[in-house]
Amino acid sequence: MNSFDLFGYHLINHWAGHHPAADKVMAFFAQYALELYVVLFLLAWFALPKSETEKRHALVVAGFSGVLALIFNAVIGQFFFRPRPFTVLPNGTFTQLIPHPADSSFPSDHTSGSFGFAAGSRNTSSWVRWSFTILAILVAFARVYTGVHWPTDVLAGVVIGIISGKITWLINPLFKPLTNLGLRLFHYGKYSSKTLNPAK
Repeated sequence: MNSFDLFGYHLINHWAGHHPAADKVMAFFAQYALELYVVLFLLAWFALPKSETEKRHALVVAGFSGVLALIFNAVIGQFFFRPRPFTVLPNGTFTQLIPHPADSSFPSDHTSGSFGFAAGSRNTSSWVRWSFTILAILVAFARVYTGVHWPTDVLAGVVIGIISGKITWLINPLFKPLTNLGLRLFHYGKYSSKTLNPAK
């Protein structure tokens, strides 16, 4: 393992196991990123004003951006295997706070997906962008803090997530039909009940 990963891993992971409250918080973010993003997506979809169709489209793009990031990871995983820290470091030199299978460590799926969501949300409301981005940063840090990833695993995840966001925005018209379906189901934008029934 390279010196950067060893130094960065121990710099962050050495805090684990000494502060119970912080350990619980980091373990939560490290394990439940997907569930947290589902909550944020739903909250944003229903909290945005009914007329904000383009910002809702940005949420759809953000969702596909995270999926694309995970697809990239799956492809990389077919050609490159890196052992996780807890499988190669001597016992007593690290603290693992959450259970995890000994599969490939590179790149971090949680980080790639999180930054894919964050990068894809660039054209929605600022509070949504900031929520997605802050959560992505917390997830990336937590994956190292809890002992299941090397620093370059999460750094690669950041890059993959950002690239996925750029790609999905380049092809975002492909997702318009899905956005329109969601708008129609919930009567948002041009599909609002007032527009469809002006007499009322």
